[in-house]
Amino acid sequence: MTLKDYYNQEIRKKLMADLKITNVMAVPKVVKIVVNVGAGEATVNKGVIEKIKEQMSLITGQKPVVTKARISVSAFKLRKGFPIGVKVTLRGKKMDSFLEKLVKIIIPRLRDFRGIAEKNVDQNGNLNIGFSEQTLFPEIEFDKIDKIRGLEVTAVTNARSHENGKKLFELLGIPFKK
Repeated sequence: MTLKDYYNQEIRKKLMADLKITNVMAVPKVVKIVVNVGAGEATVNKGVIEKIKEQMSLITGQKPVVTKARISVSAFKLRKGFPIGVKVTLRGKKMDSFLEKLVKIIIPRLRDFRGIAEKNVDQNGNLNIGFSEQTLFPEIEFDKIDKIRGLEVTAVTNARSHENGKKLFELLGIPFKK
């Protein structure tokens, strides 16, 4: 059973009962997942962005978008419009499969993992997780990477509160610190 099927059959009913929600459409759910990699060294090395784009497309299964600097910062040798990162926004089936991979494969692979801090769920019920290296993802071959880079994953929900979002992620299988 996929995570989406499990959500539709089990989690939704449990959330309705626990949160005392009567309308099915008001039940919290994950709307989109944004995966982001910042590349500060792109100001010096132009080929970095292409390598990151290639790795992101392997991880997410979708073509990434290059993010550009909004302002100039002379201390960082950064000018407005310079490429400084890569992001992917996942929705639908790709979002569901990425979330399932995150819960069942990536999080269990973390070294010395004791659970995700409760503060990673913001006041709107969105979950933010930072990973220190992209090698946690099984699609990335360690021999083919040029440098270990971190990435951020944001799961955006329609929960509207910290408690509702945390409850949703607990039922989806995200382990929180006790």
